[in-house]
Amino acid sequence: MKFGRIVLAVLCASFALSSAAIAQDDAEKAIEQYRKKLKEDPWSNPGLLDADRGEVLWKTPRGPNNVSLEKCDLGKGPGVVDGAFAELPRFFEDAGKVMDVETRILWCMVNLQGFNRADLVKNPHPAGGKPVKELGAIATYVANKSNGMKFAAKLDTPQAKPVVKLGEELFFRRSGPFDFSCASCHSNPGQRIRLQALPHLSDPKEARIAVGEWPGYRVSSSHVMTMQHRVYDCYWQMRMPRVELGSDATVAIIAYLTKQAEGGEISAPSIKR
Repeated sequence: MKFGRIVLAVLCASFALSSAAIAQDDAEKAIEQYRKKLKEDPWSNPGLLDADRGEVLWKTPRGPNNVSLEKCDLGKGPGVVDGAFAELPRFFEDAGKVMDVETRILWCMVNLQGFNRADLVKNPHPAGGKPVKELGAIATYVANKSNGMKFAAKLDTPQAKPVVKLGEELFFRRSGPFDFSCASCHSNPGQRIRLQALPHLSDPKEARIAVGEWPGYRVSSSHVMTMQHRVYDCYWQMRMPRVELGSDATVAIIAYLTKQAEGGEISAPSIKR
């Protein structure tokens, strides 16, 4: 009799787990249908409003020096925005560093417009329900001007290779109070967090899809999230020390992920959960 109850309990548990898995699959399919419908009507993407705001910020004279960012060199010459994001991160001779799009825009805002760097990096990311900050809006505009292009960052140079290597080491390095790494969530196929499938970013095939979707408009927080914000948020969820926008660590991780995504299509700003 006792054995029969045990068998029944096991069967009930298995049924419950199976039902939960089916429910997760159904929910994820529904979410994908929602995203598909939004993509079919690109003007329904609120992230495009921030891309437009970023364009205005790029072209408007601002800061203590009262100049625009139209002399900012993103790697293709001063003021050239079309296709620039597709070739970032890259090494910049004038700064002596490898920079992603946000780090480079930050550098230009400081060195061309005269803004104080400490002020720009103090609270660079928006809270839930708040619009993306000015730097993020400009980055969204720049990324959007590479929409539909392939990632072709110049990451095989002598200056960039060590940065990509550092990014790979940080991606797999376990640390912090939970002994987590980026790879804990993003280096195995089929992993989820609640109803959300987690991209397998150590697999170039999946990275080519996922990395090109940032910056993306997040429906759950009602704002655009940039890649620097995404890295910051992952570190926060791992209960790691706060990482600063434009730090060597965040740039290295983004360089590694972009190298993984080489050849993948850019779709920015995308629609995220």
